[in-house]
Amino acid sequence: MAKMHSRARGRARSKKPFKKKKNIWIRYKAKEIELLVVKLAKEGNSSSKIGIVLRDSYGIPDVQFLTKKKINQILDENKLLPEVPDHLMNLIKKKDLIKKHLEKNRQDKAALRGLKLTDAKIHRLTKYYKKKKKIPENWKSDDVKIGHVS
Repeated sequence: MAKMHSRARGRARSKKPFKKKKNIWIRYKAKEIELLVVKLAKEGNSSSKIGIVLRDSYGIPDVQFLTKKKINQILDENKLLPEVPDHLMNLIKKKDLIKKHLEKNRQDKAALRGLKLTDAKIHRLTKYYKKKKKIPENWKSDDVKIGHVS
């Protein structure tokens, strides 16, 4: 099936191993992994960044398999979950960057199309999160204050 905003087909990407087993080189217990997740979250990392750090620095390939909880569930239990989900915040930052680009380059039609597509993604995701009650019903993406965007 074609992706929504492109002509590309398929889902080419790396796959996780089919058989789930605890590898002998993993030296962390489930409670230690949860403490690492909490520590990394308190340092200001997003849940996706936490997963990358655990994989690359600590050698923990899959938090969910080892702890029986997702990273967001661990953050939610410790009340460290951000009020705006990570991927929605990333889309809002992307929209802000495109707007800044369009202020300087008014004739950039490709960027204008990218802004419309990003707006559509934000709208769909916002609708989903309102239905799942992850964000308030009166929430608007324009209300989010973005700090330093680099």
